[in-house]
Amino acid sequence: MVSEESFIINLGVFVRQIRERKNLSQQSLADISDLPKTTIGRIERAEINTTIRTLVKIANALEIEPKELLNFQIK
Repeated sequence: MVSEESFIINLGVFVRQIRERKNLSQQSLADISDLPKTTIGRIERAEINTTIRTLVKIANALEIEPKELLNFQIK
């Protein structure tokens, strides 16, 4: 069983990894996804439990399918 906290932490790490692989800053991702930079940072630091709507915006900005954002290993 996966804890909510572990899932949120790993999601944030994965979002950061994809963003960095695409050579985007948090500000660039925020601009493209029409989200505040603080939201991107808080997701990456696992400070918030984000919504599906926000994940779809991030996925679109990263040019990936939303389901790909959930394709990570739980550590």
